[in-house]
Amino acid sequence: MPFHAPLPFRKVRELVSEAGFDDCGFARAEPIPPGFLAQWVDAGMAADMDWYTKRIAERLDVRKLLPTAKTVLALAANYYVKDPATESSPIARYARGRDYHATLQDRMRTLRRLLRETFPGVEMYQSVDHGPCLEKVWAARAGLGFVGKNGCLITPKFGSYVVLCVLILDTDAEVLAEGPTADVCGKCRLCIEACPTDAITSERQVDARKCISYLTIENEGAVPDPLAGQLSGWVFGCDTCQTVCPLNDAPLAAKGERFAPRAVAALSVEQIAAMTPEEYAALVPGTALGRAQYGGLRRNAVYALGAAGAVEARPLLERLRTDADERVRVAAEWALGRLAPAP
Repeated sequence: MPFHAPLPFRKVRELVSEAGFDDCGFARAEPIPPGFLAQWVDAGMAADMDWYTKRIAERLDVRKLLPTAKTVLALAANYYVKDPATESSPIARYARGRDYHATLQDRMRTLRRLLRETFPGVEMYQSVDHGPCLEKVWAARAGLGFVGKNGCLITPKFGSYVVLCVLILDTDAEVLAEGPTADVCGKCRLCIEACPTDAITSERQVDARKCISYLTIENEGAVPDPLAGQLSGWVFGCDTCQTVCPLNDAPLAAKGERFAPRAVAALSVEQIAAMTPEEYAALVPGTALGRAQYGGLRRNAVYALGAAGAVEARPLLERLRTDADERVRVAAEWALGRLAPAP
């Protein structure tokens, strides 16, 4: 039988914590106004991420995913881990450990079991990052934080070092959030001014075509000038706008070991560029880096070497200009062109 009583927030929060999440909140399952998303897509800021634009209707109305939806439970997991051996890693902090998709899926699986056992009859639909939901919007609506000028959800407790997912429910909740937490960005523009590629085009809007995270993860082709020249120090994702944010000055450590950096996060840019297929197979599976694949990850590292003017990497770059992967060859030619002439 369906569960009819409103879900008690205190009990749900206990189950959320037991499942491994760090924060949660409820929002009414009302449609999202399409204006901001349509503007972003129409301006071409989604780049070539066609997968993002194919399910717009579902992104804007969760009732198309669960027709009986009444409430959205937004969930956040803190991923910040400070590890001296990997603090200078060229890999974005969220991707240094186990693939966060798998971690969120595991925790969501546990949470759904706990909810079914405690509230029999509740119908649910989950979305973990790559699902057709606007997690940041729902997290803000559910009172977990607010969307900052850098486009990240910023929470009062964990700053922006959180990954998000949502659980759509066919049941009312006792307590609904009144909306986002207070926007405390104020007049600060540090993230906008620090962005290496000027991808933050206006407050709370990021142009994917310029964003280093897009260029090193989603983009499958060559990185165009002058953007390639700004990839120094990054081979997968980018944390610049988060690192400079004053609201991240006192981050709390993530619980457990799921986000603890793996050996791949301790590699230098040159070591990643020189990675063999065997090393890739030993170090990358089980991490989010697999999204870029072997050739893409090395391509990124080669661009980063060229952007940094790493003359010590010339022998490696000379070798990679004949690599089997065209993307690596193109990047190597570009990188060599950036280096000072050989003596």
